[in-house]
Amino acid sequence: MKSKGVFSRTALVLGLVFLYVPILSMIVYSFNNSRLVTVWDAAHSPTLKWYGVLFSDGEVLGAAWLSVRVAVCAATVATVLGTLAGTALARYGAFRGRSLLIGMTTAPIVMPEVISGLSLLLLFVALEQAIGWPRGMGALTITLAHISFCMAYVTVVIQSRLTGFDQSLEEAAQDLGARPAKVFWRITLPLILPAVLAGWLLAFTLSWDDLVISQFVAGPGSSTLPMVIFSKVRLGVSPDVNALATLMVAVVASGVVVATLWMRHRQRRRERDAQLAAAANL
Repeated sequence: MKSKGVFSRTALVLGLVFLYVPILSMIVYSFNNSRLVTVWDAAHSPTLKWYGVLFSDGEVLGAAWLSVRVAVCAATVATVLGTLAGTALARYGAFRGRSLLIGMTTAPIVMPEVISGLSLLLLFVALEQAIGWPRGMGALTITLAHISFCMAYVTVVIQSRLTGFDQSLEEAAQDLGARPAKVFWRITLPLILPAVLAGWLLAFTLSWDDLVISQFVAGPGSSTLPMVIFSKVRLGVSPDVNALATLMVAVVASGVVVATLWMRHRQRRRERDAQLAAAANL
């Protein structure tokens, strides 16, 4: 048993090292004074000049702002649609079209991104020729494409949360005369709100990080941040890319920390309310 515990701890440490040492090295090299990304300039002290170069790059800032707008819109719409789809799959049992809905919601997860990007490109071109919308490729087509695959992940998260969900509170509210819509808004949604938030964060991250599908459906002047970074890497990595990646890591880590603290606060609040209710019943 002792050797098993040592093996588990060693595997955990090696896994964490494999995952996070490259990220930490990238953060350290973002303060490098040398123009060579892989060579540390020991003759000079660490510097913040590459962050200044980054914030003076209009192309990067414009791409970052576009990525934020697309990710927020795509994550919000995908969360709404995914919550509805996950609720239908988890609650309404066998209904006509259930198999089709399951296939449509899981297909973007298992489909190669190249195939998804090409199919969405053909769809947008066909729609433009048929009805004149969307007019050209740009931020709108990128957002629609991101919604299509982000919704699948949100659906899986919500469906998993509702599977095995205690329906006693919902049944009690219905017995008291509440309509199904009111039960969903007042009872179900607050209870699954952590899962909804997790789905939104997952959708935001997937949209922010997407490169392949965005390459297919983006038009001139609508390059997202991953597209700009990829173009820079193809021409040679510069230290300002390390600074940009460091800021992205900081933003994502801050979001994860805030979401975790908020969910822990809600969990403690629910436990306190449950204890008060049990004490009142006594």
